[in-house]
Amino acid sequence: MLPERSGSREGKVREVMRKAPEGSQDPGPDEQAPSGSGLARVSCHEDLVKALAEQFARADVSLRELQARADRAGGVRLPRATCADMLAGRRFPKKALMVAFLRACRVPEPQIPAWERTWERVRLTRMPLGQDPTTDSSTGAPPEDQRRTAGGTPPEGRGRRWTVGGAPAEDRRTVGGARPAGRGRRRAIVLAGAITVVVGVGLVLTAALRGGMSEGLPGDIVDVGHIVSDDGRAFGGGGSSRFTVTVSPANTGVRLIRRLDVGVPLQHATITVNGAPAGAWRPLLGDDLYKWRNQIVELPPHLTAGRRSLTIVNASVGSSDFNEFRYIVKHKVDDVWSIIDTIDIGPDHTADEAMHGYRIVGQGWLGTQTFAYPPRTEDWNIE
Repeated sequence: MLPERSGSREGKVREVMRKAPEGSQDPGPDEQAPSGSGLARVSCHEDLVKALAEQFARADVSLRELQARADRAGGVRLPRATCADMLAGRRFPKKALMVAFLRACRVPEPQIPAWERTWERVRLTRMPLGQDPTTDSSTGAPPEDQRRTAGGTPPEGRGRRWTVGGAPAEDRRTVGGARPAGRGRRRAIVLAGAITVVVGVGLVLTAALRGGMSEGLPGDIVDVGHIVSDDGRAFGGGGSSRFTVTVSPANTGVRLIRRLDVGVPLQHATITVNGAPAGAWRPLLGDDLYKWRNQIVELPPHLTAGRRSLTIVNASVGSSDFNEFRYIVKHKVDDVWSIIDTIDIGPDHTADEAMHGYRIVGQGWLGTQTFAYPPRTEDWNIE
């Protein structure tokens, strides 16, 4: 891989990316929902954020469209700002909001229960020791239907804390209604700390925006939502990679979509399908600022029709290392394009590689990169 060049533009990008939630979103074309085994590996809030971001990327729609879909469906609304916070990891979602989000992303209904179980598992890991599992983990308060009676009045003892067993602990107020000594002081300290954090973040953002404008760059140098962390591999001239993917024998076309780092320019490789020449990954110009791209190659239909599986071989013929982080396979059946298979490449996805019979010859690099996609989503994909 070519070393990153230092410079004021790239320095600002890297600084924003260091401060951003790692892998906050995973832009790309629509894909199938993760399998049950994939969700089984979700064990913390960060994992859940990545899984939800993948669904958003697979849906290949805007937050505005998701909000409109939820409005048309009725029920839980999906405000764009709330979804953006959820996808950036700034807010742990309520289960109902997450389910509405998944349905708006067109996740099949039979997969929703697995997502709900995953949410419940992650929620328990976020819960402070001794907190009632029936409370709302995002606020620490009992659900609204437990806070009020059917008539809308607070239940008896609303001013009390609740233990895991649901029994009230000592009352927060005295008999006369006065607060215990020190509570107001603690609240003031917490409020002052929150204000300090908000002001500090505002100053940092203001300085970053001014710095970008001073270099003639747009204020939003990098959209946090477009930053992705992914692991991958690379091979040089004479090297190759090989894997097998599944398609429908009824297909009338197949597309390969490869995520690559265009910080390494002019990557060139030929493609064969089941041993027959099928095209090439054409060289792309480099981009040292926004390095993620999704390159698309459509395979000749006569090589894919009637096949249930395709063995793909990419052979580097250029002077630049050829890198690969993920492949998405779309097929056309009954004039409709849909995702049929996905293979994640990299040292963190060896199980996925083994499932697809992945092999690499002449490996020159492996590891994880954190880059940004271009500001405009229409620039993410290149044919």
